[in-house]
Amino acid sequence: MKRYLLPLGLFLALASTLALGLKRVDPQALPSPLVGRPVPAFNLTQLDAPQTRITPAQFKGQVWVLNAWASWCVSCRKEHPVLLDLARKGVVPLVGFNYQDQREPGKQWLQKHGNPYQLTVFDEDGRVGMDLGIIGVPETFVIDKQGVIRHKHAGPVTAEWVQQTLLPLLKELQRG
Repeated sequence: MKRYLLPLGLFLALASTLALGLKRVDPQALPSPLVGRPVPAFNLTQLDAPQTRITPAQFKGQVWVLNAWASWCVSCRKEHPVLLDLARKGVVPLVGFNYQDQREPGKQWLQKHGNPYQLTVFDEDGRVGMDLGIIGVPETFVIDKQGVIRHKHAGPVTAEWVQQTLLPLLKELQRG
């Protein structure tokens, strides 16, 4: 009986440590090595105008938000009303990043649910998404006037996130 006490004690200590560690993880606070670095260069087509190419250089001189989404993404539907509200307020240019999707379903999704984006780039094969470090959609990036990523939010954006994180950050970045 005593020979089982040591393995049982070690197992319980390990399980407790893991449980405490998992309890402290905030899934929205994924650290990104790209925060503080320029947004990776890309040259993608526009979702609804395949003949038009979009690059990050087109947004230099303005603070902007890049929101990665897909028509197959359930969580993207959850955040969409928040993005529509943000677009109505005109606080910041929203750029959609249609990730690993197909063009027609993406266009239909925006027609059905409303389009909060100034424009949407189309990353069908996900290569640029990999450069951005996208793990899953939705993910949202705040980019400053010099084209540097200043914040990354993983998961659906919420009204609370907009009020507590995005708006103060935008105010700070638009001053600089």
